[in-house]
Amino acid sequence: MNTFRKIMPLCLLIILISCSSEEQNTTANIEGLPSPVTLIFPVNNTECNEGIIVSDTQTDVLFKWEEAENTSSYILILTNLNNGTSREIKTVANEFLIRILRGTPYSWVVKSKASIGNATADSETWRFYNAGLPIESHPPFPAEVVSPKMGASVDEGTVLLQWGATDVDNDIASYTILLDTSSTPTTEVGNPSTNSLNITVSSGQVYYWKVITNDELGNESHSQIFQFRVK
Repeated sequence: MNTFRKIMPLCLLIILISCSSEEQNTTANIEGLPSPVTLIFPVNNTECNEGIIVSDTQTDVLFKWEEAENTSSYILILTNLNNGTSREIKTVANEFLIRILRGTPYSWVVKSKASIGNATADSETWRFYNAGLPIESHPPFPAEVVSPKMGASVDEGTVLLQWGATDVDNDIASYTILLDTSSTPTTEVGNPSTNSLNITVSSGQVYYWKVITNDELGNESHSQIFQFRVK
């Protein structure tokens, strides 16, 4: 009995030290995670008219963001919104000069990579229109899906299609919605002036849809093709 009383405090001490060590390791792991950067330039939803003009079709634009904590490097992902192609640029600096097309809308996001391990953190995604030759009007940015989410499953009956759209000139006039059960939708189902449209769908079908955004001067942009399934 005396031996048990002597051993018991020692066991409790070992358990307390072990728990304390685990808590410290957990805290260290949390503190070691990279933080998402704050984007600086090009500014979100604006026309970028700063840069070095290389030709009638290209400019060199300096992308900038704030440094992130617990970060050893960054990955800048730049997407051409006209054709959906993306480029990934790895750098240890918080800025990078990139040659891009003039008169073209882009989106960009920066991933912070942890100093230790493989953890990453994403910044917000910003969009901008890279200025082209002098013009008085710009086409809208391609619309982005709000709901149903890409690949979502919905109930049959009435479904509310929703999307988001912006324009440097703030002159969006209307939308043309194409919907089909084929992967390349061509059937026009509505021309709303707002960012939503109710449609009727049938059970067991997969639907594909896209949004054409029209502005007051006749410019237009085409979204990517979205898809959802009906239960």
